[in-house]
Amino acid sequence: MSDSVTYAVAEGVATITLNRPDAMNSLDIATKVLLRDTVQAAAEDDAVRVVVLTGTGRAFCVGQDLKEHIGLLDANDTAALWSTVPDHYAPIALALAEMPKPVIAAVNGVAAGAGASMAFACDFRVVADTAGFNLAFTGIALSCDTGISWTLPRLIGHAKALEMLYFPRTIPAAEALDLGLATSVVPVADFESAVADLAGKLAAGPTVAYGAVRQSLGYSATHTLAESLAFEAGKMQLTGDTDDHRNAVASFVAKQKPTFEGR
Repeated sequence: MSDSVTYAVAEGVATITLNRPDAMNSLDIATKVLLRDTVQAAAEDDAVRVVVLTGTGRAFCVGQDLKEHIGLLDANDTAALWSTVPDHYAPIALALAEMPKPVIAAVNGVAAGAGASMAFACDFRVVADTAGFNLAFTGIALSCDTGISWTLPRLIGHAKALEMLYFPRTIPAAEALDLGLATSVVPVADFESAVADLAGKLAAGPTVAYGAVRQSLGYSATHTLAESLAFEAGKMQLTGDTDDHRNAVASFVAKQKPTFEGR
């Protein structure tokens, strides 16, 4: 079993860590398979109320492992080269963006290519002040993947997304915050505690309601108002049937702070 992705769950927080520091957490096939399966498992685990995606060492993730990629190019293995997008990158993006619970990207270092795409598929991006983003795809004459064509324009607008994809460069943390790519930027010394504080707050919240809200926003992006209203109605019924809703209403009436169990 590869240890290029590690997984730990504590107090409702699942931490998924890319663990190839010597390769700046680049994604070879084995890592992509393990990451896909791990993210999907976290999405389906009822004990998990929030997911944190992060990396070890100097990088969050620099995207495709180009050493492996060059080997596949030299071997003319087109099946392995391009099946990775529908088989690995797309399922990872879908699981991160659509799972019914919050997802935090803890961007400890540079996030490039598919690494940036994965961060943008998350709800929150807590970014160390020494980190940055690089939308590297066209720099190696490739199109974009891992959902960035969908997520990036929704974060910063169509025109700015085109500019950043056409002319890739490293965007430092402070600029990423100004652009809306980062949710927050924190000093390296405070990075782990800031991620833990946010994860703990989300893990103690109404998990079903959080999932319904993120799925409603995703649905509305590609549907009409009428369709979105119908979707909202279904999610309102879903959350209205939870123990968390009943307990929160009772706590409100009793003028007490509610405790959420995530169900």
